[in-house]
Amino acid sequence: MELKKNPKVDLNRNSGLYFSFGLCFMLFVTWMLLEMKSYDKDELYVQNIAAVDEYSEEIPITTTLTPPPPPPPPEAPAETIEVVADEVEIEETILSSTETNQDEAIPESVIEVEDVEVGEAVEEDIYVPFAVIEEVPIFPGCEGTPKELMRKCFVDKVQEHIRRNFRYPPDALQDNIQGKVFVQFTIDQKGNITDIKSRAPHILLQESAEDLVASLPKMTPGKQRGQAVKVNYSLPVIFKLVNQ
Repeated sequence: MELKKNPKVDLNRNSGLYFSFGLCFMLFVTWMLLEMKSYDKDELYVQNIAAVDEYSEEIPITTTLTPPPPPPPPEAPAETIEVVADEVEIEETILSSTETNQDEAIPESVIEVEDVEVGEAVEEDIYVPFAVIEEVPIFPGCEGTPKELMRKCFVDKVQEHIRRNFRYPPDALQDNIQGKVFVQFTIDQKGNITDIKSRAPHILLQESAEDLVASLPKMTPGKQRGQAVKVNYSLPVIFKLVNQ
């Protein structure tokens, strides 16, 4: 005889659904327990504070003693006036006014002057920089150049003379001495090169640069307002070794 089961009374039919529901419920209960917070009750302490007057101080009552008034000053003796008869006569000085008016004439005073000796006129040296000179000095070979090009012709001729006569000092070449020398000189009223001054890193370069400038030819002097004047000019001379 076969046993027939009723599907309605099968216990395993909805076991998965029950398990899932129970799992969700337990998770919810666990989450609520974790989120639950508890707070400590604040205890309120009430205490009576008795104010104590710690800074009260008894001020003693003092009596101010007033010093007695000073005694009155002694009475000054009465002054006696003695009448003296005038025995010396005083002469009065009459002051006259020194002011003048338009009607009064002023006496003319004549001052005698002795002979005045006039010395010889001393020629004053006037130095004019090359940059502001009206008529620049004329370098040989620049004759006939227009006035507006005369300054450029002077500079070009000076540089050409320096390059053509440049000689490197043998001792400086041997000792590998090089540098830049600043030379300043003056072209006087006669066109000669004077007052050569220089500043150099070594004495050998200084002497060579001054000799080079001293070899400049005589020029036509520069003029300022039509008068020959001394003209200052400066130029750099560079001593540089090619293989350096």
